[in-house]
Amino acid sequence: MTFVGTKYKSEEITGNYDAIIVGSGMGSLSTAALLSKAGKRVLVLEKHYTAGGFTHSYSRHGYEWDVGVHYIGEVHKKLSPLRVLFDIVTDGKLEWSYMEETYDRIFFGDEGYDFVAGEENFLANLLKHFPNERDALKNYIKLIKAANKLAIPFLVSSKVFPQAMGKLTSPLSDSILAKYVRRTTADVLASLTTDKKLRGVLAGQWGDYGLPPAQSSFVIHAAVAHHYLDGGNFPVGGASQIARTIEKVIQKSGGKILVNAGVDEILVRNGQAIGVRLENGQEILSDRIISGAGYFNTFGKLLSPENGNLVSAPEHLQTIAPSIGHICLYTGMKHTARELQLPTGNIWIYGDYDHDASMKRFLASPNIDFPLVYISFPSAKDPDWEKTHPGRSTIDVIAPAPYAWFEKWKGTPWRKRGAGYEEYKEELSQRLLEDVYRHVPQTRGKIDYYELSTPLSTEHFGNYSGGQLYGIDHTVQRFSQDWMRPQTPIKNLYVTGQDLLFCGVASALSSGVMTAASILGGDIAEIIPGFGSQLRQAS
Repeated sequence: MTFVGTKYKSEEITGNYDAIIVGSGMGSLSTAALLSKAGKRVLVLEKHYTAGGFTHSYSRHGYEWDVGVHYIGEVHKKLSPLRVLFDIVTDGKLEWSYMEETYDRIFFGDEGYDFVAGEENFLANLLKHFPNERDALKNYIKLIKAANKLAIPFLVSSKVFPQAMGKLTSPLSDSILAKYVRRTTADVLASLTTDKKLRGVLAGQWGDYGLPPAQSSFVIHAAVAHHYLDGGNFPVGGASQIARTIEKVIQKSGGKILVNAGVDEILVRNGQAIGVRLENGQEILSDRIISGAGYFNTFGKLLSPENGNLVSAPEHLQTIAPSIGHICLYTGMKHTARELQLPTGNIWIYGDYDHDASMKRFLASPNIDFPLVYISFPSAKDPDWEKTHPGRSTIDVIAPAPYAWFEKWKGTPWRKRGAGYEEYKEELSQRLLEDVYRHVPQTRGKIDYYELSTPLSTEHFGNYSGGQLYGIDHTVQRFSQDWMRPQTPIKNLYVTGQDLLFCGVASALSSGVMTAASILGGDIAEIIPGFGSQLRQAS
């Protein structure tokens, strides 16, 4: 595997940069690419040894794993907005492989439900299990489509165009917010059907955004459900191809990505961002500073307390909460995905149709079954895998895990946390492996290597102090914050990334568009034709 980015050396920083971007996640990379397309020279600074954030890959013992990309919707349609955006930021060099039609299988005990690509197929397969719920299912599809047509463009436009915020009290906007944003997923599903099993099945992708239905805003559920309604895709060559293809676009305008280049502070003078100070003390100045490090890191760590007060950080950060942590078991087998007949579709395993009750029991008694286990088969999804890793395959297994479980080892060095930590990881690994063997029995006895990441791993590599996977929790409260936009009260300081709108690669890519639009204004239309007019119409 070739790492993305250039290893930091002070001499690598030459000349003036039109923008400095902190972090190299999807939001940072898409912002950098779009600014580069506008002729700006951009410097991306990444603390990790490779760029890409949750799109990066890593290798061990002859295997390679993608740490955060498992499937992406809509990009198989060449004229879909998301595919168009990906083609713009990668110069069309990123290729996609469409997964099998059953992109998600949802299990509750021995009862399984297939989510099949295409609106009619999705409906037909669920009607096999719920033949009396046709109206509820049709209304559900109408609702998620309406939320994506009305509520999400409205949220985006209100962040990109501050004047749109004045319309938040209009009858139309209030109706949109009340119907799709200010209601929980559980409330909306309960309004559609009294069948608790159906409600549990429809909520069966909550692992994609990390919050069970009684706690999440319906708008995030609608975004995820609609995103995959026509199926899933995987980057050809693996997730690291995303950052690799974007890096070339950044370089065309004289920009670069530097890794091992952690930022210690965003420098502010007289209410204006002027540069950054690296962890080694070097200061780099620029007219624009963009943080893709998340709101808690940006406002709580990268700004001094006095500058944090300029953005009301102490008050604002109290109104949002970080998402839960997770564990991920990375497994490798000396057999091909074809030999093992591994699917490309994902498996979701739940302990109860009542997701919130299941999660509550689990947090109170962590030794019981996980409320959610997600199994993904990346080596089966990538058509180029066998060319680069002949005779091998991989499986990723993810489950929620609060940071508090691992806090006793906080501050210990990576890979040197002690026997107690390794024993605990082994116990968790075996629990996850049993779920794999139960649902993919042909893998029993075939696993050659495995290792478990914990919230401490996410803290170490992703720089999230709570080890959270999904940034900020997607609650109704989160979407009530009018300060969460690309432009900050500090002049020339912007934010990007998954905290800006929703979690996930697609949303983080879109956040880059929002941030670039806030910086470039009308010039963004030359890069993404019609962007401004579409959002203004939606607002």
